[in-house]
Amino acid sequence: MEESRRDFLKKTGCCALGMASLATQMHHFGTISAFAQKAIDEGRPAGGENYRALVMLYLDGGNDSNNMFIPVHNDSQVSNYAAYDAARGGVFGLALSQTQLQNTNFNVPRLGNLTYAMHPSLGPAATGAINNGIYELYGQGKLAIVANVGTLVRPLSKGSTYNSTPKPYQIGSHSDQKAQHQTSVSNTQVFTGWGGRISDKLTAVHNPTGLVPMITSIAGAQLFTAGQTTLPLAIADSNTNLNAVLNPQGFGTTPTGANLARRDAFNALRAQDLGFNYIEAASHVTDLAMNANAALQVTQDVTVTFPNTGIGRQLRQVARLIKERTDLNVNRQIFYVQIGGFDSHTGELNQHVNLYSQIGQAMRAFYDEMVVQGVSNDVTLFTLSEFGRTFNPAGTGTNVGSDHGWGSHMMVMGGAVAGGDVYGSKRPNGTGDYFPTLLMGNNPAAFDDADTGANGRGRWIPTTSVDQYAAVLAKWFGLPQDAATLNAVFPNLQYFPGTFSQLNFLP
Repeated sequence: MEESRRDFLKKTGCCALGMASLATQMHHFGTISAFAQKAIDEGRPAGGENYRALVMLYLDGGNDSNNMFIPVHNDSQVSNYAAYDAARGGVFGLALSQTQLQNTNFNVPRLGNLTYAMHPSLGPAATGAINNGIYELYGQGKLAIVANVGTLVRPLSKGSTYNSTPKPYQIGSHSDQKAQHQTSVSNTQVFTGWGGRISDKLTAVHNPTGLVPMITSIAGAQLFTAGQTTLPLAIADSNTNLNAVLNPQGFGTTPTGANLARRDAFNALRAQDLGFNYIEAASHVTDLAMNANAALQVTQDVTVTFPNTGIGRQLRQVARLIKERTDLNVNRQIFYVQIGGFDSHTGELNQHVNLYSQIGQAMRAFYDEMVVQGVSNDVTLFTLSEFGRTFNPAGTGTNVGSDHGWGSHMMVMGGAVAGGDVYGSKRPNGTGDYFPTLLMGNNPAAFDDADTGANGRGRWIPTTSVDQYAAVLAKWFGLPQDAATLNAVFPNLQYFPGTFSQLNFLP
């Protein structure tokens, strides 16, 4: 029985190149081809020169960072361990003891050496573990903490203007808050992410001859990666070798006989009807994928051993692509990876031991691999999560958890990071940075269901907006700082003055 044109295409490259799910913006590749030819004609530098990469590690489900970074000092002027233990310890059973935290303490010099601690699973690993987690990177100045980050429309605090100040829509909603973190826009729905919009602005400048898009997800299609002209790449984790992630299907393993005839027919078919925009765009998508696939046929694997976990395999695949940066003709790359399981309404203590071990070990392996590749100063990994969780626990005893909150603490890792420090809101005396006031009830630093300030559960009002946090990362990455560009990528950043002076965790 003869095959229809549609059936033939389904069995061959167009549907199997791993990029078909991204074809909603296929016209981008026509633009890229034009940029590529222009760059070749002008003799622009090849890939790998002046290289920089951003890696978003998304903690899906709403990470309870109240148990990720914890005050262990007794300074009565700021939130201390006593306040933490009073809210989460005792009958609740959600507090970590000072004994549990004794091996992951760290000082913050700008706060007069006040002492905090990381969750133990982010610290030194047990004997025989794959690596030692990320705790020591803080002491080496390669890891910073940005406190109380969240979605905001305008700067917000409790007071006379609280009720009249615009707030993000659907605070506490997983889907809405995830979208707002990935778009940086909290007052309306948009369909591009801030990663995609950065790629829109920088692809022609930094990756004019790139064989792969500037932005790649190892966790499926994500709003963060979508742009106006950017077509992101989505590939599988390291269980799939790079020489197979874009490998066309339907031609067999060797181009001989029927396989060769099928391939030749497919290539001829793609040359038809190019006067129609979408057919031409589809052909460009396939051409680029085939070129990238050819470039990835000879690759070198990473040197460092990565943990065989979902997030370990994703970051290993990112490290592989970074190692191929020169052959792929890219000078700038943005990556998205994700780990789920943080919606900890119950059983949080055991969940955190597992999840923080996974991210700590995977992040450390990734950093060590960047050192081996000689690009540790050129690659910055950062975390985001749709919200923090209530300081007031949900339930008691062994099954204790926490509910949906608002502001949350984030991590930034890399050789360029001004690490060994905590960034965020000012202390009451106007100096330094510190965590939210660890009090429930009538707390001026906390949001509550009634918006009255009473009966609150410790949902921290963010003191650093996603816009501010992301803008510092984008500036380091090379985004121009003129008002038009910043407004196009971060529409609400203009309402948060002092961003770069307050949050100087990157140059």
